[in-house]
Amino acid sequence: MNAPDVRRRPIQRVALRLAELSVEQIECIRGDRLLFSGLDFRLIAGQLLQVEGANGCGKTSLLRILAGLSRPSAGAVYWDGRNILDHRSVYLSEMAYLAHHAGVKAELSAVENLKAALALSARCPPGRALPQALEKVGLAGYESAPARTLSAGQRQRIALARLLLRPASLWILDEPYTALDRGGVALMQGLLEQHLMRGGLAVMTSHQAVAITGDVHRISLA
Repeated sequence: MNAPDVRRRPIQRVALRLAELSVEQIECIRGDRLLFSGLDFRLIAGQLLQVEGANGCGKTSLLRILAGLSRPSAGAVYWDGRNILDHRSVYLSEMAYLAHHAGVKAELSAVENLKAALALSARCPPGRALPQALEKVGLAGYESAPARTLSAGQRQRIALARLLLRPASLWILDEPYTALDRGGVALMQGLLEQHLMRGGLAVMTSHQAVAITGDVHRISLA
């Protein structure tokens, strides 16, 4: 499937509220194993952080901590200087998390999956917003197709469409290139570039190089 070139056809969205994500002395223990400790970093508007490391080093665990889904063994995560655990509702309203598995329900159509995701986030975009988002990720004509009939890459594109429907300042992405073909990878890179240009922040894991134009930083979990 040939994806639309989002670099040539910019997605028109308003600028995001400028914000800051900071991590202080984060530690993560799973079972009796220390995955990482003493982790510090700070991200400001327009920056992307790529988390690197071998399988099992704690990349997904770190992203779950940043998303507020897990608690660190020590340390804290701050959004605009406030602990995310103390201001959870505000943080969740400004953060979008894309897990390693797309989280697409097989029995629902592409549009129904988007509606279900928006219902959970209490958002109600205009009626045409959903098919437009699917068109922008290369799924025009598949709006009513049950997800079980789609390829893994197409299901991943449904997950990408969720990002377009949420005006989140922070994207947390766990292997967003999973199952995507070359066109899908180019699409994801274009979406990231536009997100950063609008003042967004992003943290992501990827076994592929992040070949995007922007302020990209990297950390490695040994």
